[in-house]
Amino acid sequence: MHAYIFPGQGAQFQGMGFDLFKKSELAQEYFNTANNILGFSITDIMFEGTVEDLKQTKVTQPAIFLHSVVLTKTLGTDFNPEMVAGHSLGEFSALVSNGVLDFESALKLVSQRALAMQKACELEPSTMAAVLGLEDKIVEEVCNQVGGIVVAANYNCPGQLVISGEINAIDHACEILKESGARRALVLPVGGAFHSPLMEPAREELAAAIENTIFNKPTCPIYQNVTAKAVNNPTEIKENLIAQLTAPVRWSQTIKQMIADGGTEFTEIGPGKVLQGLMRKIDRNVIANGIS
Repeated sequence: MHAYIFPGQGAQFQGMGFDLFKKSELAQEYFNTANNILGFSITDIMFEGTVEDLKQTKVTQPAIFLHSVVLTKTLGTDFNPEMVAGHSLGEFSALVSNGVLDFESALKLVSQRALAMQKACELEPSTMAAVLGLEDKIVEEVCNQVGGIVVAANYNCPGQLVISGEINAIDHACEILKESGARRALVLPVGGAFHSPLMEPAREELAAAIENTIFNKPTCPIYQNVTAKAVNNPTEIKENLIAQLTAPVRWSQTIKQMIADGGTEFTEIGPGKVLQGLMRKIDRNVIANGIS
């Protein structure tokens, strides 16, 4: 079975989407529609902005979503997914690709999500850290030992888990994790503690927006971050999408489940090759390629 996977925050790069814009009239229509919906020229920032410009959450999330979705739209009849998944933000791109959300509704939700997360980050100084070379269980145990808020946030692949929480708690956890044998425990240059309880204000804000948006029945199952299982029910998809902001991204578990359910070829659609790299670490026996 052919699976399509969509990247999340961190996949952005300078000049993203420009080649696509130049060669496709359909892409131009979508990019121009996005500028109108967002109320600012995101294409100017994508095509000509600095790395710092692109790092702003309110820009990064819509930019990556746009790049991924417009790529999908330009594939036309060549795009026939049998299963889809997206890493964090990428879940919105996946939901457009399998017909659950239309482009306009999804972009509005992505923009609201980005702004709500930005506000939550400003309420409480917080961060994330990548932990390399330890079993998930050990990282989880250390998080439970440390005082303050620190949780497992992204199960990216075996031996790579991102933790999220209060700055002091993350620093303390990193010290213990290094003592416990981690190859690296590195604080990441992010704006806040995504996929942790500190995102609760953003979750509440996004929940209201999602509840007021029409979700259609999917054309193929989506494997969602929160459960790492196939979902076809629009109500359940909504609930998982809301829960995602404060729950961990179970990416490694998601990919393993998709393979167990018959996934043999995985195509990453969107900027960068992050997910292809993770695929090789999760299971080298499946085909992993990309369209960017």
